[in-house]
Amino acid sequence: MNAHSWRLRGATLLLLALAGCSTVGPPPAPPSYTASQLLALRPTDLQWPATSDAGEQAQREADLARLRSGLALPDGPERLAALPGLLDLVAHYDAEIDTARPLLLAALPKLPALDANTQRALLTAAHTLYPQEAAPLIEPLLPQLPETKPFAIAAYTLLAAGMPGVEARLRERVLRQFPQWRDDARLRALMLRLDPAGASRPPLPELLAAPLRPGYPAVFSLQRPGRQHMGLALVRAPDGRFLREANGELLTIPQLALARSGLPGTITNGNTPQGLFTIVGSSVAASNPTIGPTPFLHSKLPIEATVAEFEHADRSEGWSEAVYESFLPPSWRSYGPFKEAWLAGLAGRDEILAHGSVVRTEAYHPAARFLPGTPSAGCLVAPEQWDAGTGRLLSSQQLRLAQAYARVATESLAGYLVVVEVDAAGGPVTPDEALASVLAAEAQRAAR
Repeated sequence: MNAHSWRLRGATLLLLALAGCSTVGPPPAPPSYTASQLLALRPTDLQWPATSDAGEQAQREADLARLRSGLALPDGPERLAALPGLLDLVAHYDAEIDTARPLLLAALPKLPALDANTQRALLTAAHTLYPQEAAPLIEPLLPQLPETKPFAIAAYTLLAAGMPGVEARLRERVLRQFPQWRDDARLRALMLRLDPAGASRPPLPELLAAPLRPGYPAVFSLQRPGRQHMGLALVRAPDGRFLREANGELLTIPQLALARSGLPGTITNGNTPQGLFTIVGSSVAASNPTIGPTPFLHSKLPIEATVAEFEHADRSEGWSEAVYESFLPPSWRSYGPFKEAWLAGLAGRDEILAHGSVVRTEAYHPAARFLPGTPSAGCLVAPEQWDAGTGRLLSSQQLRLAQAYARVATESLAGYLVVVEVDAAGGPVTPDEALASVLAAEAQRAAR
């Protein structure tokens, strides 16, 4: 994917953290919310000063001054060490694109001598900003990338660049360089991507009707492949009924599952993985510069959560692929793309939350297809509007989602989150599209 199609024009705040959904360390325990506490919140209770005109301008000026100062460093170890952070600012503000390009391209041949974390950061920037220019420099380096995370990011950059015949070359390279590739979650995901036959998605209503584990509510997030368009979140009560609005229409909440990097879900800061998560509560990312004060739904991947935590039950067994599959309807258990959440957990991803956003939509190019959403570091993001003068919350789709879920949950908010890609199309997922599958799913459950 060439990220030039959706880069920022002048975003509010920098996505600082390098893992998960950009919380620094585990989500803070206080303040956390019970279902009744969530239901008592009103938008006017929430304020985030950095969303004001003055706060946005101050942050932008400070970040751009740091960017220009760093790009002016002479060639050498200091500039190379600073380059990952500088490139993050370049992508975030869509600033100094031409100035930074030769610096990254000059650094790529040095990748084999760098540590895996620096390799990952530089390759992620190449994928996000300059895939076409970087790909010819990256492909000869693949044999010198023994760590699977940098290797996979490099491979996805070649795919994003659309190099002729690259799929066959990458399959051959993986088989030669990593004969035990099936034991590595990132390489398994890459080989699924390279499978020319692919897999046909099982019927969506069967997934929407699946008990997962009886007695728990669930959020279903329907997303387009590629994640460039807005998806929709639906809330299902423990009895299998999908929530409706007061007028009887299906409750649908806009939600974006696009990472700024555009990388797949098994890669750090990649798109939200497709598959099943558990929900263990709600809290606030008090230290996060882009999530803001609206409570998030705290979702966890397999591995990140123990089996007992995932199932909300007293179980002592460890994780296996068969345990993950046991939550799914039979027709979905062998569908490779829906195991991305399982593979992402194996790969070490965590802190993938369903949250709001204090980033202004005015920060993006007006033609960006994902609007009114804002890309994240890999989470599910529901749009919010903040007053430019006071920083107070005006409206929040995230609060709507959290409160809709709280209405059908216990006080602990235990339940499930399902992220699933629906049919490809040239626009956002529509309520009518979702309703057709929901009605079929509810009919299936009624017939049982």
